[in-house]
Amino acid sequence: MGTVNRVAVVTGGSRGIGRAVAERLARDGQVVVVVYASNDTEAKATVDAIEAAGGRASAVRADVADEAAIAALFDATEREFGGVDVVVNAAGIMTLTPVAEMDLDALDRMHRTNVRGAFVVAREAARRLRPGGALVNFSTSQTRLLSPTYAAYAASKAAVEALTPVLAKEMRGRDVTVNAVAPGPTATDLFFNGKDEAAIERFAKLNPMERLGTPDDIAEVVSALAGPARWVNGQTVYVNGGVA
Repeated sequence: MGTVNRVAVVTGGSRGIGRAVAERLARDGQVVVVVYASNDTEAKATVDAIEAAGGRASAVRADVADEAAIAALFDATEREFGGVDVVVNAAGIMTLTPVAEMDLDALDRMHRTNVRGAFVVAREAARRLRPGGALVNFSTSQTRLLSPTYAAYAASKAAVEALTPVLAKEMRGRDVTVNAVAPGPTATDLFFNGKDEAAIERFAKLNPMERLGTPDDIAEVVSALAGPARWVNGQTVYVNGGVA
């Protein structure tokens, strides 16, 4: 019998950091299910890139906050590939505004994806991950940097940082790790949106490496947590080039 591939589900996997993670896990030999919110073209491009590099992938459109859709996604993955070994919770949205000017509908939308969505996906992962599995959530270094306008976003990700070690403890006896990665300023469309050149340069200089992170920088750490790094558990790993 041949080698059985590990199977990874990556939410937010069609663009930015999520896409880099999907492509990296595929290079690591994992079968990847790319979960995306709306952009069919970007999802197809991600799957095509993985397959062109010799990997195996499929794409599923689903709202991470919809528990029925996420349960159906896991059902389909188990039917097609035999099970789920890795779940990467990379879907997220970011609205930046001072607290005094915060639009509460925007707050609710962000928390629906970043908090409820993280819980819905984590809940399904907790029920389904096979022994030797890993759940990797996404936080942000803004839970430490605490820059003006980031209150609502950082609050949504602080919830993820609280969820992560609690779930790690709840998985006792299952041989499943639960960790979070917290990127610093990273060169993605999500980061660049609404920032002028001066702001981008300021963020790039925050760390001693004096550059923005790249999606591949983040994917490298996810790759370790999703595979060989079995003794890291219940942690939030700050992947930011040394920002304080």
